[in-house]
Amino acid sequence: MSMSMSFNNPHSHFDEHGWVINIRRTLEEELESDTEIPVSIFNVPKTLMSTDPDSYTPQEVAIGPYHYWRPELYEMERYKLAAAKRTQRHLHNDCSTDLKFDHVVDQLLMLVLKIRASYHKFLNFSNEMLAWMMAIDASFLLEFLQIYAVKQGKLVPSSGSTSSMSHLVDYAGTKSAHNAILRDMLMLENQIPLFVLRKMLQVQYPTSLELADDLLQAMLIGFCDEVSPFKLTKADKKVVQQVSEAAHLLDFLYGTIVPKPERPCNVTETDQIIQNGESSEDGDEQNFSGDSTNVKQFFTELWKILSNLNKGPIRLVKIFFKLPWKILSKLPGFQILSQLLPQVKEDMKDENESSNLNNDANKPPLVEEITIPCVTDLAKSQVRFLSSNGDISTISFDAKTVTLYLPTISLDMNTEVVLRNLVAYEASNASGPLVFTRYTELMNGIIDTEEDVKLLREKGIILNRLKSDAEAANLWNGMSKSLRLTKVPVIDKVIEDVNKYYNGRWNVKLGKYMKIYVFGSWQFLTLLATLLLLLLMTLQAVCSEIHNYHHRRPESRPKPPSPLVFQKPDEIEISNSLIRRSQIRGFADLKPKPNRPSAQSHIFAVPSDAGRRSRNPI
Repeated sequence: MSMSMSFNNPHSHFDEHGWVINIRRTLEEELESDTEIPVSIFNVPKTLMSTDPDSYTPQEVAIGPYHYWRPELYEMERYKLAAAKRTQRHLHNDCSTDLKFDHVVDQLLMLVLKIRASYHKFLNFSNEMLAWMMAIDASFLLEFLQIYAVKQGKLVPSSGSTSSMSHLVDYAGTKSAHNAILRDMLMLENQIPLFVLRKMLQVQYPTSLELADDLLQAMLIGFCDEVSPFKLTKADKKVVQQVSEAAHLLDFLYGTIVPKPERPCNVTETDQIIQNGESSEDGDEQNFSGDSTNVKQFFTELWKILSNLNKGPIRLVKIFFKLPWKILSKLPGFQILSQLLPQVKEDMKDENESSNLNNDANKPPLVEEITIPCVTDLAKSQVRFLSSNGDISTISFDAKTVTLYLPTISLDMNTEVVLRNLVAYEASNASGPLVFTRYTELMNGIIDTEEDVKLLREKGIILNRLKSDAEAANLWNGMSKSLRLTKVPVIDKVIEDVNKYYNGRWNVKLGKYMKIYVFGSWQFLTLLATLLLLLLMTLQAVCSEIHNYHHRRPESRPKPPSPLVFQKPDEIEISNSLIRRSQIRGFADLKPKPNRPSAQSHIFAVPSDAGRRSRNPI
């Protein structure tokens, strides 16, 4: 029996009885607590984790329960315990009452349900162990964050931390261990609730809770000012969210970068009708009787109210208004209703258009709405780039001056971890549009090569503190992986305006026409290859005919040149003398010779006077 149980249950060491007791206790505690705590600390989605695991997994210190049992992070436990000892010393010396560290743990035990509710993953820890874990990790975080309160003059630097954590806590922020801990503190899976830090400071400063919140606010603002890739202005620091509104460190940083969405005014058309009716009630009472226009207005307002409903007999009313009114309007008694027909059709059309817009808003953007030319192509199209001080809400495009405004962003060794974890947190927590994810997609679209980074760096939009522009380009191109796409009106409007200007250029139109209808058409390429083949065949035929023509006329062929023969000097002299002799002989042959009579002419020659004598008679 035991063998079969161990075979069916691979986790044979699992304590089923303890699991049942834990579930029963959790349910009983949940019934006692009426407050709803939203989940704010999530596991990184697997699709994002697979792209770059090191950017989501802590490398130096484990904060919270998710990575608590990793053995490679045990080295930092001694520094966390040292921070807890300093907290206990502060409670013993500075507080009015003699408190121990156990008092902090007891205070956090009262918040265990809220702590568990903040995590998306089930925490297989006892309440006491979870409280101790939170107290020690919070002591370490406050020890690390106090350097930012010291910079702002809110806190006097502590001398106790310089001994054991001098290589970790760096007021200048130049040490490698300091930056490694900063990256770990901003990872999504390495967070603890911010109300735990508030409770720790409230225990240390029991006389003034406002002082504790102001001190934590100064710490967080200084922390975000250092790790934020965007420069925080004084106005941004004034309107930053309060400590009580933030869930954890990463959420506080997200609130300083991403603007809060404006809440739309939830005023329905029915409320507007009632308000308009109350304001014009006196005037309607005076002019309602005997006026057909008031009757038309009455039916129009009634239709607006009915159009918001879509249940039961209201559907029959809508069907009734869709009847052929051109025929019915000729019947007696339907003249007034016929006047309502254009207004009814217009309202129904507006209703259908609004429903289509709502459906389109919930759908992901199209590919044409995402793509945008790179910086190099836009610069060739006379688009200017200027930096804007502020957050993502300052992104805009001025069509008159052809200027694209982008916020200044600083890239250093911590930026990639910050950007990736902000995207992961937004994808896990945000129920509305993914604003920050859309911004990263915009930057990924306009940056393709190091030349694009160079142009933005020269304009002051990118402050590159990495090794090269190529590394910055790889940073943006590596962030193309996202879970889902949503429509963000501000950024979508910018992309639409930029594409409208860019696609309106004549050279871009010509290039797209050639690409689509010329180089992208297999019919055209086939025709071009056929014409080229015919041209080559014709050229070959002409060349072969010319060649045959010269072969049929050998006299027209030029004589081949005599080969060059290299001779010795004495041979050259002999050949020259022979040439001279042949030339002399040739000239001798050409001289005129005297007319010597031949033997035959001498024998048979007859004197001239003899002839004359022969003709005379004797």
